[in-house]
Amino acid sequence: MTGQRGPLGLVTRGTTNPNRLRRVDRWLAGPQAWRLRRAADPLVVDLGYGASGVTSLELRDRLRRVRADVDVVGVEIDPARVAAATRLAGPGLSFVRGGFELPVPGARRPVVVRALNVLRQYPEADVPAAWTMLLARLAPHGLVVDGTCDEVGRRAAWVALDAAGPSSLTLSVRLAGLERPSDVAERLPKALIHRNVPGEQVHAFLGALDGAWARQAPRGTFGVRQRWIATVEALRGAGWPILDGQSCSRLGEVTVAWDAVRPR
Repeated sequence: MTGQRGPLGLVTRGTTNPNRLRRVDRWLAGPQAWRLRRAADPLVVDLGYGASGVTSLELRDRLRRVRADVDVVGVEIDPARVAAATRLAGPGLSFVRGGFELPVPGARRPVVVRALNVLRQYPEADVPAAWTMLLARLAPHGLVVDGTCDEVGRRAAWVALDAAGPSSLTLSVRLAGLERPSDVAERLPKALIHRNVPGEQVHAFLGALDGAWARQAPRGTFGVRQRWIATVEALRGAGWPILDGQSCSRLGEVTVAWDAVRPR
């Protein structure tokens, strides 16, 4: 984390693609939609949107289905990226230069901050400070989503944080062609990606997920979706604190309480 005056952060690679962040957007518009509905000011920040503002545009359009007056602000530290994204600006969508300080006009407080594929490019030691800065800017009942996905959005993982800190880890994968659930490990958020080693909780969770997936292979007769649902239910039955229900499992998701996977 830099200490210079001005935007707080570093210029990232900026890689992006249309529809890349659809999995986390679906989650925000689904299980987390209550936050937008309850918000006095439905402000959402897309932090570090990259070389193209297209994913910010998609975020606005998807969240409009939850609340028509949602206001998405894309924040990027690179002024050239801000200038390039401005052509996409319109009702409910604007772009500003900034970093982790979230310089939203009018000192407004966002109810959601989406930071996908941002902290992955930082040292692990920088993560707690970044989380603290983002959480300090949230509106009441707000949420920070720090995650990573592959280039086409088929595998994603994200940590959800609220005023109390990190609360959950969500894994979301395209089920067709999935060999092992732990294949998503290469997309774990920065706080966990280096902890996928024996002795760490996230390693144990991924191992349990793989084991349950293997044992539920006979369910594949009824389709890969049924096999995934059975896998998640097996984890729940084994005592893992699974936080979502079958409506999420049907989409190739599983959300587990942070305390079960936090670094030791």
